[in-house]
Amino acid sequence: MKKHLFNNKSILITGGTGSFGKAFCRIVLDEYQPERLIVFSRDELKQYEMSQQYADHADRIRYFIGDVRDKDRLMRAFDGVDYVVHAAALKQVPAMEYNPSEAIKTNIYSAMNIIDAAIDKGVKRIVALSTDKACNPINLYGATKLCSDKLFISGNSYAGLHDTRFAVVRYGNVVGSRGSVVPFFKSKSKEGVLPITDERMTRFWITLQLGVRFVIKSFERMHGGELFVPKIPSMNIMDLAKAIAPNCRTEIVGIRPGEKLHEVMISEDDARQTLELDDCYVIKPAFNWWGKENHASGKRVADGFSYSSDNNPHWLSIPELQRMIEE
Repeated sequence: MKKHLFNNKSILITGGTGSFGKAFCRIVLDEYQPERLIVFSRDELKQYEMSQQYADHADRIRYFIGDVRDKDRLMRAFDGVDYVVHAAALKQVPAMEYNPSEAIKTNIYSAMNIIDAAIDKGVKRIVALSTDKACNPINLYGATKLCSDKLFISGNSYAGLHDTRFAVVRYGNVVGSRGSVVPFFKSKSKEGVLPITDERMTRFWITLQLGVRFVIKSFERMHGGELFVPKIPSMNIMDLAKAIAPNCRTEIVGIRPGEKLHEVMISEDDARQTLELDDCYVIKPAFNWWGKENHASGKRVADGFSYSSDNNPHWLSIPELQRMIEE
């Protein structure tokens, strides 16, 4: 078993029964030696089902029923925890447009709860998951995640003399996650017609496994205050349709409310604070204590730089999309 900061430590993941949470738990339990891994989520049935799937690691995994909206429950759950991954969120764009107050309670107020609980309980490092929709947001989900990102970044100053450090990871669509377009297209392919919002639409694309490994690497190299953006490929929606159901016809239905034609992960305004590393970009915080030695190997991006799904130099071909979907 390789040496790692997770070994012999206590790790908690909020939203642990979701797609990311289950993949994170599998990789951490198989490849590292945590003292305990705590799954924090609201649904007792999903926790029971997960406990059956992870029975081979029953001695190290724990299940904690709770809601990130409940600060008292988080205080209890964070007792003795070294590292936290915050993956819990309400994220379905149409549902959040219809239920804005619920998105605010879960995605914003809960971020404040986690920051307070982590500082008060002496958690060492927290990585919060974000989304490309938080960059120049046009829907409520993106707006709430932008607020959450700002809260977690500022949490490093709010921590004062405490050692707790916060970072954020922002990436794009996850292949095969619950609610993603892949299972939707697979279901629709049985009808022989795939609904396409706009044939020009592009998206960033990442697998669950790559997303998990990027989060783990972010724990390793964070100083506190970074917003990490991985270098990942883009795909065109028409290529995805051909990869999933080449024999189906397509029907243009129009862009839904709150949806973009292309997604952006780093805007031109963000670029002024952005460093480029080999495998990712780092958006630096505007802290007076942030030193030049932090990510010193990084190179400043050029003026006018932006990282958008339509200007990305790395594109997935139809065969590459098919391989990712199969995996």
